[in-house]
Amino acid sequence: MIFRTTPSRTARPALRRVRTTAALRPLRHRLDPSRVEEIPFRTSDGVRLGLTRVDTGDTGRPAVLLLHGHTASADMFLLPETRNLVDTLLDDGYEPWLLDWRGSCRLPYNETGRRYTYDDVALYDIPEAVAHIRDRIGERPLFVVAHCIGSLTLSLSMTAGLVPGLAGVVSQGVFLTPRLAGRTSLRMSVAGELLKPRIDHIPVDFRKVGLWSKYTPLFALAARKASCPDPTCQILHHSAWGTGASLFVHENLAEATHDRLAELLGPAPLWILPHLRRIELARSVVRWHNTDHRYRALPENALDAAARIDTPVLLLSGSENGLWLDSQRLCHEVLARRQPQLDVSYTEIPGYGHLDTFLGRGAALDVFGHILEFLGERR
Repeated sequence: MIFRTTPSRTARPALRRVRTTAALRPLRHRLDPSRVEEIPFRTSDGVRLGLTRVDTGDTGRPAVLLLHGHTASADMFLLPETRNLVDTLLDDGYEPWLLDWRGSCRLPYNETGRRYTYDDVALYDIPEAVAHIRDRIGERPLFVVAHCIGSLTLSLSMTAGLVPGLAGVVSQGVFLTPRLAGRTSLRMSVAGELLKPRIDHIPVDFRKVGLWSKYTPLFALAARKASCPDPTCQILHHSAWGTGASLFVHENLAEATHDRLAELLGPAPLWILPHLRRIELARSVVRWHNTDHRYRALPENALDAAARIDTPVLLLSGSENGLWLDSQRLCHEVLARRQPQLDVSYTEIPGYGHLDTFLGRGAALDVFGHILEFLGERR
């Protein structure tokens, strides 16, 4: 006998499972676990972050804080499948520190929990992480290597005077003068308004959302004229979460790194777009909160307050940066004209895009040497 069950009229589809706790996803690395110190860290506005120190056994080494981009994480500096930036810093006599700020994909805040703006990162996350590190390292020099939005928000902290006395800063991709391609800016504005009533973030892992989800049209658009069959690669390399920009030069990634893209980069929240659009339209890092007194420590326009930068800065960018274009070259030209007293230099990496300056299989040879040279001259 065959038994047939009739679905209840009140049955509802299962809810999509997302993380709702602030528990950090474990880091992937090939270091001795006993050397990796995960430090409990909560900002003064109550947000749990991730702060990691790699113990070198040498308390005299200069420290280097690594800041990832939005939707990435500290994992981007620890790739176990290639020679990564942490390996390079350890071998050259530095003590790496890694901050997973509130835009990290190791944390749930891009999908659930309290919403934020880049003001929060600049006011709370970066200065308080720097203060914690300084409590631990004492008078040793502290450098910062920052990527993308991590660098952009760092510029706001620096021009607010919230992180004085750094030994040097390496800024990759964008710093004080963000510039996107016209079509990227347009798509960001239009898509943000059209999608806002239906979704609050754009995922990158098609396997998690499924074929019949509301995100399928976004993946389908990203797949148009794409040479790679991987949906995650398509929405990142060919689309940058639907903006039409490219995040890396495809052939620069090792196969193992390419297969991990959905782990290395997470969902992009749409509710951050208004602040990002304001920044891009201003061609400068501008404060979002103009009426909330808690954010008055931040300058309204970071470029106008650039004279407060008190540390040497190396601006890095790949020659094929498909997201921020020539923002770093523009920044160098603007600062040379408006603030000639600042110690700011610019280096362009031939054949590299945006993310592959850290994720690329040849980055240790082509990129990291520029970082070590800059740090070594100032340690």
